[in-house]
Amino acid sequence: MSKKNDTGNRIIFSTNPDYKPEEESNEQETLAPNQQTLYIVLERMKGGKVGTVVEGFVGTDADLQKLGKDLKTKCGGGGTVKDGIILIQGEHREKVIAHLNALGYKTKKKGG
Repeated sequence: MSKKNDTGNRIIFSTNPDYKPEEESNEQETLAPNQQTLYIVLERMKGGKVGTVVEGFVGTDADLQKLGKDLKTKCGGGGTVKDGIILIQGEHREKVIAHLNALGYKTKKKGG
């Protein structure tokens, strides 16, 4: 397939000195906690260590980062937030489920 040079209604150039282009955002608006179901999975990482993974979050990256930081603090462990998932180092599935339920999220265990 070839790409057509279709600019649609986008402004390419403006002589107006006060013009500020609107930033296009591909992020979804964050759904309310009671409208989301998050899946909690235990995964074996490199070196045989176990990690707790939270997936299925619908919302902005900033809200996902905030939730990830909150969960890491609650579990007292390290972790990371990237590619739409939260990874907590260690086996904290029950703590994570209890905390997410307290925040209003629906949770489901996925896998073993």
